[in-house]
Amino acid sequence: VQLQASGGGLVQAGGSLRVSCAASGLSFSNYAMGWFRQSREQSRKFFVATISTSGGATYYQDSVKGRFTISRDNAKNTVFLQLNSLKPDDTAVYYCNAGQIRGSYYYPSRYWGQGTLVTVSS
Repeated sequence: VQLQASGGGLVQAGGSLRVSCAASGLSFSNYAMGWFRQSREQSRKFFVATISTSGGATYYQDSVKGRFTISRDNAKNTVFLQLNSLKPDDTAVYYCNAGQIRGSYYYPSRYWGQGTLVTVSS
């Protein structure tokens, strides 16, 4: 299984980016997908957003609601995260994960991408 994240970069506060995660080696449409992030100061990854297998359900961390949008293209085995109105606190390495949603909770699997760095300057 490979999850290849891309699209990170340097952006000014208030700007936008779209990060992507291309999956291979798994039945992509059978997995909910999640985005997590880890800043330099943090010792672990934190949940950002998740999307159900069909894309019909999405859940977000409170701090990104209304600014970030998760989507997926099952035909291309790719999940996206649109990041708008970026803040310096959003600076982190963003990781994708293939997992499950039960109720309104996301359960990550052992399948992680390598991460893509998003840096927001003030």
